[in-house]
Amino acid sequence: QVQLVESGGALVQPGGSLRLSCAASGRAFSLQAMAWHRQTPGKQRELVATITNGDITNYADSVKGRFTISRDNAKNTVYLQMNSLKFEDTAVYYCTTGPWVGTRLVTVYWGQGTQVTVSS
Repeated sequence: QVQLVESGGALVQPGGSLRLSCAASGRAFSLQAMAWHRQTPGKQRELVATITNGDITNYADSVKGRFTISRDNAKNTVYLQMNSLKFEDTAVYYCTTGPWVGTRLVTVYWGQGTQVTVSS
């Protein structure tokens, strides 16, 4: 089993920044690929960013150049640095993990989510 606990969500103005954190436990964190998803009411969950156990990262086009995913294996934590936030970034953000199959992460485990609201 894997437990994922997100934190860092908040209300922020457009153009502002936030850093989300996700503390993981239950498996060898350094071996796990990790990801952040987000969901807005009425929409499907969107894959925002992934990071492999070799620190290779990938981003949704909607966040490229603004968001950065990173990990600290010593702290079993993955981060999502979000800069230049836009209204459309408002969502519940989920930390996720699962097996890496081929060229993608198959999401198996989800955290409880943390709310990010971008509003003036």
